[in-house]
Amino acid sequence: MTAALPIVVGVDGSEPSLRAVDWAADEAALRGAPLRLVYASLWERYEGTSLADDLHKPSEEITADDIVDTAERRARQRRPAVTVSTGVLVEEPEYALVRESREASLLVTGTRGRSGLAEALLGSVSLTVAGHAHCPMVVIRGNHDNQAAHPVHGRVVVGIGEEGKESAAVRFAYEEARRRKVPLEAVRAWRTPARETTDHPLMSGELVRLHEQQAMDALESGLQSLPTDIEAHRRTVEGHARSVLVAASYDADLLVIGARRRPRTFGLQLGRVAHGALHHSACPVVIVPEPE
Repeated sequence: MTAALPIVVGVDGSEPSLRAVDWAADEAALRGAPLRLVYASLWERYEGTSLADDLHKPSEEITADDIVDTAERRARQRRPAVTVSTGVLVEEPEYALVRESREASLLVTGTRGRSGLAEALLGSVSLTVAGHAHCPMVVIRGNHDNQAAHPVHGRVVVGIGEEGKESAAVRFAYEEARRRKVPLEAVRAWRTPARETTDHPLMSGELVRLHEQQAMDALESGLQSLPTDIEAHRRTVEGHARSVLVAASYDADLLVIGARRRPRTFGLQLGRVAHGALHHSACPVVIVPEPE
């Protein structure tokens, strides 16, 4: 039997990264996958106070080994049955994590903003890696109660694109809903283009119905090949896709979005929908690479 690829977590000693360890340990237990904890930096100096307080050391004395050892202990305490390994890489974290994603089933990071905005903004490392990872990447947003094994809201949400085709994101979302034994909610946002608006009330109503029907058709097309062994809900919402999906995240345990590669560019190029979700989602966000 082929060994399962690991779930890789980028750790840096910050509280958001330790929350990512918690989530990833739960996910590894669900999948029966090993967990790999990676710290990557060109600098030895630790930037933060949370880990320093826990270890009763000045922050300038915290080393890379302290960071991964703390993350490893946390993962083992949370999920003793999960196999855990660690790595310390002396290089820029963006490059290290993208390379690690080549041999991972899932890449997980926390949010980490600068200048004290850890929860308000997505850290530059997570945003860069999300745009180039070779496997699905999860950014852990939301509160401490967002756990893979113990769903809070009891649903996985996936965004359906305009093309309405079956996608890697839909398949990923289905598998996550099946593992968690929760419903899958597929959401398709739609809008009537400004150039098609008209002052005539009958014509205007017909245009609205047309675009709403197109959204419903895209939903059906995107889900038509899914197995029927889970509960699946379909929902169309008028509005900007990024706003619609962020709103849906408030009642979800996981928000799944696809990102398509572009020819002759490195990795993924994230659009406005993915950017909006990564910055503002109320729950963990998964960016799934979509093959051409």
